Amino acid sequence: MQLKIIWEEALSLISIKMNKDLMREIEVPEGVNIEVSGNEFIVKGNGKEGKKTFDLGKIKAEVKDGKVVLSSKGATRRESKMIGTTWAHLKNMIKGVGEDFVYELEVCNVHFPMNVKLDGDKVTIKSFLGETTERTSKVLPNVKVDIKGTNITVSSHDIEAAGQTAANLEKATRLTGRDRRIFQDGIFITKKPYRTI
Repeated sequence: MQLKIIWEEALSLISIKMNKDLMREIEVPEGVNIEVSGNEFIVKGNGKEGKKTFDLGKIKAEVKDGKVVLSSKGATRRESKMIGTTWAHLKNMIKGVGEDFVYELEVCNVHFPMNVKLDGDKVTIKSFLGETTERTSKVLPNVKVDIKGTNITVSSHDIEAAGQTAANLEKATRLTGRDRRIFQDGIFITKKPYRTI
């Protein structure tokens, strides 16, 4: 009986140490407006707009004194992770309305010259490795694709949309069952917003 009481006290002490008050702030630059309504964040600036919905749970989000404040009282690991995720997404959204995120890709031809064209909301790839069928890649909304020779530039204020469009282009020329040391044709990402590959 006494062992049970000691065990319950030990568990309560562990939970007290794990649960703590957390708070993170994000500076809002001039010319950028942020609205918070429930779980939805709307970031506006320079004629661009970004919307994102998060599952905040017990996290409180508010805009005051030119800052976005994310806070949680008695936060568990889940709230701690969610605050970090929300903070990172909001930083990217604020940066995106200021300047576009740019991905650079390169068209590599070893065997057959490839023909890459932009047709509305998709990119068409002709004669990849001498294939007669066309390969297509989807371009997401609010993404600008610029093709100049063998260089492709993908830009958008939404980092996720730009990244997915660049990945779609790379995936469209994916090869399986061939030796990649010999068959080096394809479209490859060479530069991402935060690093050069």
